[in-house]
Amino acid sequence: MSIAKKISCLLFLLLLRQFAFAQGPAQKLEQAYNNLTADPQAKYGIVALCVLDATTGKTIFAKNENLGLATASTLKTITSATAFSLLGKDFQYQTTLAYSGNITAEGILKGDLIIIGGGDPTLGSWRYESSKEAHVLDQWLKAIQAAGIKKIEGRIIGDDSLWGSQSTPDGWIWQDIGNYYGAGPSALSWRENQFDIHLKANKSAEEEVSMLKIVPEMPYLKFVNELKAGSPGTGDNVYAYLPPYSHTAYLRGTWALGITKSGVSAALPDPAFDAAFRLQDTLQRIGINTGSGVTTARLLTVDKQALPTVSQKLITISSPSLSEMVYWFNKKSVNLYGEHLLRTIAWKSGKAATTKNGAQAEINFWVGKGLDGAAMNIMDGSGLSPATRVTATTMASVLFQSQKEDWFPDFYKSLPENNGMKLKSGSINDVSAYAGYYTDKSGNKYIIVININNYTGSGISRKLFKVLDALK
Repeated sequence: MSIAKKISCLLFLLLLRQFAFAQGPAQKLEQAYNNLTADPQAKYGIVALCVLDATTGKTIFAKNENLGLATASTLKTITSATAFSLLGKDFQYQTTLAYSGNITAEGILKGDLIIIGGGDPTLGSWRYESSKEAHVLDQWLKAIQAAGIKKIEGRIIGDDSLWGSQSTPDGWIWQDIGNYYGAGPSALSWRENQFDIHLKANKSAEEEVSMLKIVPEMPYLKFVNELKAGSPGTGDNVYAYLPPYSHTAYLRGTWALGITKSGVSAALPDPAFDAAFRLQDTLQRIGINTGSGVTTARLLTVDKQALPTVSQKLITISSPSLSEMVYWFNKKSVNLYGEHLLRTIAWKSGKAATTKNGAQAEINFWVGKGLDGAAMNIMDGSGLSPATRVTATTMASVLFQSQKEDWFPDFYKSLPENNGMKLKSGSINDVSAYAGYYTDKSGNKYIIVININNYTGSGISRKLFKVLDALK
């Protein structure tokens, strides 16, 4: 080979090397983004992508980053960060058991037992040892026995008055309400405001589905079973239609023949009533009878009755810390926690504990940090509402600023692993999104927000991941 040819080959190799170096993260992301938007599933959709250098905050690549899109559960990153900032990572809720009236020498309570709700979404939850239903009921029972109460002439009252009577956030859709993930918040929540319905599809001409049992038993509810057996492999397409405070649940949809899981979970229509009901049942099992049944502060208000004045507090139960709650809030995407946190933000800011007030307090906080309030149209705390709209730039900015806070390690730990990255996922009808952090093999740190609205078909997540793989 001549010297001239050798020089030409060397120059060619140098050009190739320069081209390879030029294909940095921005160029790779742009190509991957364009591939996604050209996909038939995205033909009528909108894709927003915002990737920041997590160290400097500089934008590496962004498209449609200033469009307000439905966030689904990626909104939980903003709710978590706001709660940490305004409430503190060690914040705890308190629930108090008390009574009105007095206790006679014979151990007769001439008054009511009152469970005073303090907004705790974990009371009776199976996720924490200190909050499990059996443990809470045992603590209440021991406190009642220690007070010398052997009989109750009055009622057991679930006091849910702290946050008012509206449980379902505006903007939630009818198909979600009544199912476990659509359980609304209450000042006296119980067992994460859900219960289980065990089902079995039957091979018959009627294609019927049997309700095997309700766990726990709900004798005060009526169930109308309109379910049909689905073809093998079609899975769970069951929806419970059970509005807040209703006593009748309609089960609609299909339950597949041969499905392996036991059933579905539905939303408690009146968690304060159920908490009082479970305490009454526990007391009756050991021979402590109640003379006047179970009610709630809301029902007393409906009947134009006053909530009795507390004479004595028996025991106060504290919730797990906010850090512990946020771990499960993001890891398992518990919508109920988001709605509680948003109302708590409103309550602790001195406003009425409504979703609207909480959302405004949240927006005001981030405006104070330099973000544009107009880029945050927040309707709830969990992202279940399709009317909630936030820009990718705003969410990325929240994630960037969160790194500077002392609570960040707990926040980061709460984010699930998705595609080898620490990303909170979000999914509602025709919306799929991810938001979080990624550190590549070279130690480069990134903040990622990717969101597609109005896509078609299924399996879009792997295509979003293919875009994010450009960072690997």
